[in-house]
Amino acid sequence: MMNIADIRKEYKLQSLHEADVESNAIVQFGKWWDEAMKSDIDEVNAMALATASPDGKPSVRIVLLKGFDERGFTFFTNYESNKGIALANNPKASVVFFWKELQRQIRIDGITEKVSALESDTYFASRPEGSRIGAWASPQSKVITRDEIENKFSLSQKEFAEKNIPRPLFWGGYRIKPQVIEFWQGRPNRLHDRIVYSLDKNSDWKIERLAP
Repeated sequence: MMNIADIRKEYKLQSLHEADVESNAIVQFGKWWDEAMKSDIDEVNAMALATASPDGKPSVRIVLLKGFDERGFTFFTNYESNKGIALANNPKASVVFFWKELQRQIRIDGITEKVSALESDTYFASRPEGSRIGAWASPQSKVITRDEIENKFSLSQKEFAEKNIPRPLFWGGYRIKPQVIEFWQGRPNRLHDRIVYSLDKNSDWKIERLAP
């Protein structure tokens, strides 16, 4: 069996230089996003979301990016879940994308806010029927047995049979308004490229290189 400490991968696909990046962090994200979409990456929109309680206890889990623009990065969840409760008490959050096929990762630090009810309604209506029913059936993050959740799903199926399935008021979207975005490109000898964008007091992006 291979020793865990001996597991290594040499990174040498691409490089990242200040002269080659966009002046706007969201535009740069879009550039890398387009390249990732064209690559053979499974669950390209999967991102690790880190939250913290008011006393600083961290928690992290995978969520799915469902949109981004100049306002920020959007995902959807149950507001009464552990992450929803954490964000209600401490809106600061971080996400990380890791695209190993491109030897890249992107880290985003920012402040979360709920998206509008209209945005949440629109996205909820686009989900498959089973996912919409599942949102009603699941008391997310609460202790439950498999039989209980299956029964709740069956009851919700019967309740909404041949009916419109509205969005539960306890379910909706969050937008992470970025304050810092770091682009990481793997390089040989662990001398990775790290270009970080941070918003200044005028809401302009400051671009700097970090040591690997």
